[in-house]
Amino acid sequence: MSSRVLIVVEIALRIVLFVVFLQTENVKPFIRVIQQEEIWLYKNPISPDTITPNAVFAISIGVPLICILLRLLYSTDKSEMGHALLGLTLALTLNAVITNFIKLAVGRPRPDFFYRCFPDGIFKVDWRCTGDPVMILEGRKSFPSGHSSWSFAGLGYLSLYWAGKLHCFSSLGRGQSWRLVAAFSPAFGALLIAVSRTCDYKHHWQDVIVGSLLGFGIAYVSYRQYFPSLTNRLCHSPHSSVSDHTMKARHNPLNLETV
Repeated sequence: MSSRVLIVVEIALRIVLFVVFLQTENVKPFIRVIQQEEIWLYKNPISPDTITPNAVFAISIGVPLICILLRLLYSTDKSEMGHALLGLTLALTLNAVITNFIKLAVGRPRPDFFYRCFPDGIFKVDWRCTGDPVMILEGRKSFPSGHSSWSFAGLGYLSLYWAGKLHCFSSLGRGQSWRLVAAFSPAFGALLIAVSRTCDYKHHWQDVIVGSLLGFGIAYVSYRQYFPSLTNRLCHSPHSSVSDHTMKARHNPLNLETV
């Protein structure tokens, strides 16, 4: 397959994933039965978002994108940006689809679901909700946390990208703690966003943990599609550059020690 055809396929895949994500945004989730003895789990007050959904999208997409583009100013390998962007967009779109499908399949009520369902606080038999239908629908999409998975898919990917550039885990940079702190500062930001969801009573702690692991796991898999292991001495370069370097080294044994 030629490089041009491959790029078209890669872009088309991300477009398809994004369209699927948009289509699943308004799908009705599974209506999970709420037992009498577990109502207390869903009677937390309705509170405003510390980090709004739009802010999460802007942070998860914008921050990594800006950092990757700024990196281009100092890079001699122009193809690196393409690989980095392919990895980022794969992580974000794949995470969006998987997160939404799990939300719809599980249908777990949010911690504030009771007051979404009954704004006046008066329980109706058989959970016949009297609240805003849109809020009620969103109230059944607690597991996993979308804020957590989105933030770790975007900012987690950026941490992996920086870890590769700074050689945090390779022999070239291991043992220098500033590299580790710098690389994982975006992931720390993602952690703060995730934790805020429990403070806002929008998610249970299990939702946040699973969402975070899901987002970071997808970020790692997507990153490794285009970049070598973080322990590799050439982890700062995409797979294509590493392959070229290896081929040159094989034809020039005198320089094998630099690989």
